[in-house]
Amino acid sequence: MKYIFLLATFFSLTTLSAQNTEPAYKRFPTVPPFELLATDSVSKLSKNQLKKNQPVLIMYFSPDCDHCQHQTEDILANIDKLKDVQIVMCSYQPMETIRAFKEKYKLAQYPNIMIGRDTKYFVPSFYGVNSLPYLAFYDKKGNLIKVNEGNVKPAALINNFKEK
Repeated sequence: MKYIFLLATFFSLTTLSAQNTEPAYKRFPTVPPFELLATDSVSKLSKNQLKKNQPVLIMYFSPDCDHCQHQTEDILANIDKLKDVQIVMCSYQPMETIRAFKEKYKLAQYPNIMIGRDTKYFVPSFYGVNSLPYLAFYDKKGNLIKVNEGNVKPAALINNFKEK
């Protein structure tokens, strides 16, 4: 009897631990309820501020990451093709470096880009981020299209939002 109890316990624990290894974005494949501190260090940016029926790109980055800088340059070089995509750029780095990044790339001039600090470290834990930049693509209904760790070439970046 003891043997059956131990065996049942083992299988239960194995099943539970296997379920917990899956990142949250796979269990909840819609735009997550993020909350960022805006670069004014007062305002909050959240999912509630996104426009309805528009695709979303969430980019987790570090301002001093070369790959993140190149990805930002690719996005801005193709901003005319991404003008209907709401781009959420978030980082956990100090606000001063996020502000400097925003100024360097003149991100304030793009109404479809919001940038802020993920003070609660929500985004990397939700997606299970391992490398930067990390991009999550959502269609206009808010459903996950795909995620990508590392740079995405401009053509692929744009094609991810084309109606399938």
